[in-house]
Amino acid sequence: MNKILKALLLGFCLICSAASNAADSKAISIGVNSWAENIAVANMWKILLEEKDYKVTLQNAGKIILYNSVAQGKIDVTFEVWLPTTDNAAYQSIKDKVQLIGPWLSEANLGLAVPDYVDIKSIDELNAHKDEFQWRGRASIFGIDAGTGLMGLTDKAMAEYKLDYTLLPSSEAAMLQSLDRAMKRKEPIVVTLWKPHWVWAKKNLRYLDDPKKVYGTTDSIHGIAAQSFKADHPEAERWLQQWKMDEKSLGELMATINENGTSTPEKGAKAWIDANRATVDAWLK
Repeated sequence: MNKILKALLLGFCLICSAASNAADSKAISIGVNSWAENIAVANMWKILLEEKDYKVTLQNAGKIILYNSVAQGKIDVTFEVWLPTTDNAAYQSIKDKVQLIGPWLSEANLGLAVPDYVDIKSIDELNAHKDEFQWRGRASIFGIDAGTGLMGLTDKAMAEYKLDYTLLPSSEAAMLQSLDRAMKRKEPIVVTLWKPHWVWAKKNLRYLDDPKKVYGTTDSIHGIAAQSFKADHPEAERWLQQWKMDEKSLGELMATINENGTSTPEKGAKAWIDANRATVDAWLK
């Protein structure tokens, strides 16, 4: 009788362990970098997955750290990989250790941008006008996070065009503050920028022409997931592969988040989801 009781207890423990593992399989971690569109879609997917009873955590870091964390299985998924140009070098180093998702946005591009009141039209005109773009005694380009693909391409552009400028690394928020301050004063400024981004709808900006094509033409934005993600979360993986946005829908999502407060991006993401339920339902079939 004692042996039977022990066997029953062992069986019960195994059932509890299996149930616990099943519950754990509903946990998903999403890596988030500081770019506005990445914050927007990460919070959107957090809400959508939680509606399906997943337990979702957001983990903030720079893009390269996130890529390596996904490759190592420390984070399940992240959504900001620009291919075939911007993030290609970083992707090539981990592509055998991750699953590619998407693309979820098919048209994305980047380059050097100026306010529309700036006279020059092309990157190769910058040296001739470097006295107009001074910051603390040096002709300067206002950049974003060091180590990003955009900053790497800008380093390459500076070499290709032999620009006598300083590239100032900072953050997206700091770059936008500098842009806003300069535009209020009608001062010349050149910044690293990308599309899609909500700032294009708020300010009159344009890219400088890039005759050497350093910044490429058009990229697509993909996600990457840990190698085990499809096996661990087959339903969620299918939903992510079915997810598609365009510049209009993503711009509306980012604008809604801005309107509801960037300090609480989930609030704006929830408002956008509620207003676009038919769209998101099509992803979740």
